[in-house]
Amino acid sequence: MKKVFVLGMSVLFLWSCNNTSEKSTEKQKTETHEEHHHDESSEVIKLNNGEKWLVNEEMKPFVVKGEELINSYIQNNQKDYKALAQQLKEQNNKLIKSCTMDGKSHDELHKWLHPHLEIVKALEDEADAVKANEIVLQLQQSYQQYHQYFN
Repeated sequence: MKKVFVLGMSVLFLWSCNNTSEKSTEKQKTETHEEHHHDESSEVIKLNNGEKWLVNEEMKPFVVKGEELINSYIQNNQKDYKALAQQLKEQNNKLIKSCTMDGKSHDELHKWLHPHLEIVKALEDEADAVKANEIVLQLQQSYQQYHQYFN
């Protein structure tokens, strides 16, 4: 089920990043993108010649808001992790829809985003509060990783 979700999010991300007017071109890019990013999800994110990758300004507010949600949840000892998962999912959907990136920076961002989406999905599906807290910490680490590689 997780793989179907991630695959669906990948298609949505590609569509929003490469929204073209020609359907055949879009379909071809989607198929290429799915195959390309399926392999990339296990790859390590690389810096841009020792520098952080630039993320488009339109996308940054959704990453910032997601990170704020996580930090607030932890700092305030909140317990409703299902609501948190839903809020993070909404931010991720907005992030995906706002994507206009392409090229290597886009590819590297996907290496962060795919595992991040899987962690959010795991939180959404979790039934145990103790395990959910562990997942929340994984999400916090995911945002820290984002900041290591992206500006």
